[in-house]
Amino acid sequence: MKVPDSLRTLIDEGVIDAVVRPLKSGKEADVYIVSCGDELRCAKVYKDMARRSFQQRVQYQEGRKVRGSRQARAVATATRFGRRQAEVAWKNAEVDALYRLAAAGVRVPRVYGFCDGVLVMELVTGDNGLPAPRLAEVQLSADTSRAYHRMLVQQVVRMLCDGLIHGDLSGYNVLVGTDGPVIIDLPQVVDASANNAARMMLRRDVGNISICLSRFAPQLLDTHYAEEMWALYERGELQPDSELSGHFEFDESAADVDSVMQMIIDARQEAIIRQRGREAAEQDD
Repeated sequence: MKVPDSLRTLIDEGVIDAVVRPLKSGKEADVYIVSCGDELRCAKVYKDMARRSFQQRVQYQEGRKVRGSRQARAVATATRFGRRQAEVAWKNAEVDALYRLAAAGVRVPRVYGFCDGVLVMELVTGDNGLPAPRLAEVQLSADTSRAYHRMLVQQVVRMLCDGLIHGDLSGYNVLVGTDGPVIIDLPQVVDASANNAARMMLRRDVGNISICLSRFAPQLLDTHYAEEMWALYERGELQPDSELSGHFEFDESAADVDSVMQMIIDARQEAIIRQRGREAAEQDD
């Protein structure tokens, strides 16, 4: 087994004792089981930005704050320094989110440290003591599926109450631990109040979980928890212990498409007029 240099550094520094074996390999990172004294933990080794694409990140990063005005300007202009800062911010986002969500009562892996691009955290295990399987990989009864769905909806509510949306939640980003579902993989976490796509991402997150668990409890497909919690969130009424029904009354009034199209046409015409005015001014100069 080839051990990454970053893990060898952690062994030399005494952060971990040994690398036991690889656990998972993904587009963003590789995860290893490591030993720390008598405990087994996992180490998430993020892949460097040269090996990964940032094209899918723009939507997630909207509204994120970057430490320092120089860093913010560099990220905005996509300079080489800015890309490095964006990479650092992407990794830090997961670490910060794990701490925040744990404090908010969301079941996420416990963080033990973040050193040199490696996140050391709790190894979530199942009833057999082995690494916990992903939700998409297990067979469940209808009752257990409904129970897990309730638990995960409550976790999403607590996340939203803390101002965060997972952004990529699915049956592959939930582990089935001894005490129930555990949410993982959070580098793309979204700021609910600052990202224009927040509502869409929330609906997708909850929809993915409902679809995954509907394999064993088909009636979950008829629920609308995301719409219900977002409406409460917008009104400032969502609480971590809010009891949701899964029912939601949609606005079925017809959209005024003609007015929207006219607004777009007017905006385009105004932009053309302004552009022509700038060009005329430049010619006069």
